[in-house]
Amino acid sequence: TLPGGEGPGKGKHIVLVSGDEEYRSEEALPQLAKILAKHHGFTCTVLFAVDPKDGSVNPNVTDNIPGLEKLRSADLRVVFLRFRNLPDAQMQHIVDYLKTGKPVVGLRTATHAFNLKSPTYKKYTWTSKEPGYEGGFGKQVLGETWVAHHGSHGKEGTRGIPAPGQEKNPILKGIAPG
Repeated sequence: TLPGGEGPGKGKHIVLVSGDEEYRSEEALPQLAKILAKHHGFTCTVLFAVDPKDGSVNPNVTDNIPGLEKLRSADLRVVFLRFRNLPDAQMQHIVDYLKTGKPVVGLRTATHAFNLKSPTYKKYTWTSKEPGYEGGFGKQVLGETWVAHHGSHGKEGTRGIPAPGQEKNPILKGIAPG
């Protein structure tokens, strides 16, 4: 938890929830929290996927994000999750927060934040077909569930052609044309 200071966010608490094994939310969200606390005054708490065996932050652990009870004091929840299968006790904190009607900001993979096996909160799973909650958390809370990867995921990239005269620009060091 980073204490807030002066700024428009003074007195407000943001809880940022990290948990994906692909896009490094465990690195990005602490940086965002520092900016929000230092420059805008928000108190920020960052929660991580944690390996219960050794207590380390481990984005490959899909079923444990301790500290979700901090959502009780949150004014805003920022979510950067991907295919999490949280236990009911942890999901209860997320559902309780949603019931408050307070805002949620979803980043990158939040449209498919949950892939729950327990029937208790199964409707939040990205593939939910439950009447009134089709598409799960992504569709019902953020406006869309996961649809597909662009192109051939993990195989395609962007072809870069330097602008004429910029071939020696230091930003392109080590990058071959095309």
